[in-house]
Amino acid sequence: MRNHVLATLLLATLIAFGPPAHAADKPAGADKPAAEKSEAKPIPEEHAVRTQHSVEVDGKRIAYTATAGTLLIRDDDAKPIASVFYVAYTADGGKDAGKRPVTFLYNGGPGSSSVWLHMGSVGPMRITTASPDATAPAPYALVPNRYSLLDKTDLVFIDAVGTGFSRPVGKAEDNDFWGVDQDLDAFAKAIIRYVDMNKRWNSPKFLFGESYGTTRSAGLVNTLQQRGMAINGVVLVSSILNYGSRFPGLDQVFIGYLPSYAAIAWYHDKLANKPAELGPFLDDVRTFARGEYAAALARGQDLPKAEEDAVAQKLSRYTGLSVQYLEEADLRVDPARFRKELLRDQRRTLGRYDARFEGIDLDAAGEHPDYDASDTGIAGAFVAAFHDYLARDLGYASDLDYRPTYYKIIRAWDWHHKLPGQQRPLLMAYTAGDLARAMRENPHLKVFSANGYFDLATPFFATEYDLGHMQLDPSLRQNLSFGYYPSGHMIYLNVDALKQLKGDLAKFYDSASAH
Repeated sequence: MRNHVLATLLLATLIAFGPPAHAADKPAGADKPAAEKSEAKPIPEEHAVRTQHSVEVDGKRIAYTATAGTLLIRDDDAKPIASVFYVAYTADGGKDAGKRPVTFLYNGGPGSSSVWLHMGSVGPMRITTASPDATAPAPYALVPNRYSLLDKTDLVFIDAVGTGFSRPVGKAEDNDFWGVDQDLDAFAKAIIRYVDMNKRWNSPKFLFGESYGTTRSAGLVNTLQQRGMAINGVVLVSSILNYGSRFPGLDQVFIGYLPSYAAIAWYHDKLANKPAELGPFLDDVRTFARGEYAAALARGQDLPKAEEDAVAQKLSRYTGLSVQYLEEADLRVDPARFRKELLRDQRRTLGRYDARFEGIDLDAAGEHPDYDASDTGIAGAFVAAFHDYLARDLGYASDLDYRPTYYKIIRAWDWHHKLPGQQRPLLMAYTAGDLARAMRENPHLKVFSANGYFDLATPFFATEYDLGHMQLDPSLRQNLSFGYYPSGHMIYLNVDALKQLKGDLAKFYDSASAH
């Protein structure tokens, strides 16, 4: 997600609605006594295993090299601080290979490895699932990906430190990497190291993040450019760029979710007079959300009863929820309540990452779902497929446990962020400002935002708001484009959406790589 970012209910709750409890005054781990610091850890050598493969994309057979390995990143004194695991796919035999585009991909969490993008999206192999139904247990099917991006770019999937096989080394500790700005520094070092090792400085370069990976990408593009590496393009999949907007007492979060609620109610046939087409319907919902609905919420507790009734009637028509329920919620329905309420009469709940998925709770009462059916429905398939693929196809082995998602990370995450131009760090991550600066300083930088209509983790209307408030000069606005898909947070779970996404990305890469 996820994404992303896929994660447990803890991870889901922290990302979806409200800041982590520890994000207050100082970085995580700041009070840790010196006596508790760990002994120096072994420093492994950089290691890589290369295998040869081929895949057919758009009717063309592409021979490629898969490289599974580690690289060392170092501090300012050149001392190794982390071993970072990656899997790279590079097309063979082309002319001017050093000028071929290269893309760096990662998921989010914080605390997620890149397994979700790696096994499901634009790599040369992908896992098939029964989405939006739950996928049955093993054996699973891993198939060549006809919608891979390998025809347009080489691909490098990177695991954040603490996830996958990536670990701190030497005297470095987990908290040196587990934070917004710490993470940006580590990823910048890893990408620069990969580019150095593989002589890719003259290649067009792209960043491709999902979920918290978009928070990372928006900050990372600026970080890399400040270190001398200009970026051609950034792909944001299921974005969250402003965690500060989710503090209690702010209404923008409810406004941001409304069009997603409407799209989901449309999908599940819960609208009294269902429109034939989703797109024009959502345009109407957007207008209502930013206009009458936003104005009503701004009145707070002083909203007159007659106006509340009128707004509740319209909300009911757009969301499929009853007028009574909406008024009891003061016109403010958080996503967990929506997931429980919309299909309550059918004794079903909705997935959070992808509301096409349906879950079955212990009972039909209560306020929140027992679990996220869009997580449990696919997680086993992705994790098992990756382990099997790593051993059988890539020939890579490690004594470490591979961490698909490491939940300890989000509990320890330092959410402070030093926004460019600000003297003091923000208490919560906001990186749309970093992205805006990168676009101003590099007017050739292009950004593509991909959004799932049925995503309740990172709603598309909130993404539109954040990207629409970067104060871009008119000359730069054409560098920002959007795509929308009939899927959820992990857009690629719907194969039809994956096909559409690949088509949009192919055009984006052609545009961003051209001079």
